[in-house]
Amino acid sequence: MDATLATHSLGHDRPLKIALLGYRSNPFSGGQGVYLKHLSKALVDLGHDVDVISGEPYPDLDSRVGLVKLPGLNLYEHPKPTRALAQRKWMDPINLFEWLSFLSGGFPEPFTFGHRLLRYFKAEQPNYDIVHDNQSLCTGLLGLQRRGYAVTSTIHHPITFDRDIALQNNDNWGMDLLIRRWHLFLRMQMRVARLLTHITTVSKNSQHDISRSFDIPEKRIAVVLNGIDTELFQPRPEIAREPFHLITTASADQPLKGTQHLIPAIAELTKQYPDLRLTFIGAPKKGGNTETLIHSMGLSERIEFHHGLSFDEIVNLYARASIAVVPSEYEGFGFPAGEAMACEVPLVSTDGGALPEVVGDAGMIVPSKSPRALADAIAYLFEHPEERSRLSRAGRQRIVERFSWSRAAQEFTDHYHQVIARES
Repeated sequence: MDATLATHSLGHDRPLKIALLGYRSNPFSGGQGVYLKHLSKALVDLGHDVDVISGEPYPDLDSRVGLVKLPGLNLYEHPKPTRALAQRKWMDPINLFEWLSFLSGGFPEPFTFGHRLLRYFKAEQPNYDIVHDNQSLCTGLLGLQRRGYAVTSTIHHPITFDRDIALQNNDNWGMDLLIRRWHLFLRMQMRVARLLTHITTVSKNSQHDISRSFDIPEKRIAVVLNGIDTELFQPRPEIAREPFHLITTASADQPLKGTQHLIPAIAELTKQYPDLRLTFIGAPKKGGNTETLIHSMGLSERIEFHHGLSFDEIVNLYARASIAVVPSEYEGFGFPAGEAMACEVPLVSTDGGALPEVVGDAGMIVPSKSPRALADAIAYLFEHPEERSRLSRAGRQRIVERFSWSRAAQEFTDHYHQVIARES
């Protein structure tokens, strides 16, 4: 099989019964819930019968898509995680493991989701043609594969990059130990990825990086580009764009997302543009690195954070902005870039990971990890309104033409039939 799937149908007309898996599926941030929402809808639009099997938090899905809930302890959102084993939950060994691992600084959710998943399949014996995992890479997938289910998994990017970038941006030995402890689940993911028969990813860049990081031949990893919902993310000409108003997305205090490079760029730009403001879609950790950096540079009055928003509210924020910025050190795909472009917001993006594949020549691309490069590109667009207008039009055109969810769903349909044929 060629590593990049063809965009035409292979003649498979039979609707499939599909299970999409997500160990956590936040509907508005983090990407995983967004991916499941749009892919599941596009698949049912093609006539397939789709269930999403998810741990907490649960996704926001089309009414035609089924949701099978596999509740865990959801400790990262629990108001008192140390008391999460109340009401006899401690009697379940999966719950006990999740709680102890969390308290010791680990990230157990992919592992425990896999055990709950296998328990569900053993008890209910659901009849699915294909089981499609979304980046959990849990040992439960190997159990399903052994039980005869056709299984495929999408790896958006190797989390080894998150770990390595976090370590590079840290100079505290205690935090270094915590970072390494939290990422121990990678051992499981690497082993499972090597043993799975079928894998997809979302960009050519991720295909190369997964191959190198997980020691998997590139030819084993098929590429299905993500889609962008261009009916939801679209320009709103009735809302006036505000001069010198920037917008960016940061779901957490992750060095991977490059906020530590954007904030110094903003500080430099305010010397020349006293009316400059920055809107974050997302919220920083209280007392975390982003909040500390903003305060130290005297930018608190210029930066506003918005989180827990509906998609409609996010589109309204894009409509107000004059320039969108994606400062990431690495992206396996780059939803924020594609969504800003779909909203006709001129874009400044780094070259981190797969971002150039998404942006192409429809945005300004600068080297990652460079506050100076970000500041220069933003200043250039401030000073050249005709270039902002050109990039606005070119950005939406590129996303509409190349990144539709209907195209992604058709490519996955072809992939599913290939997997089923090879496993039967």
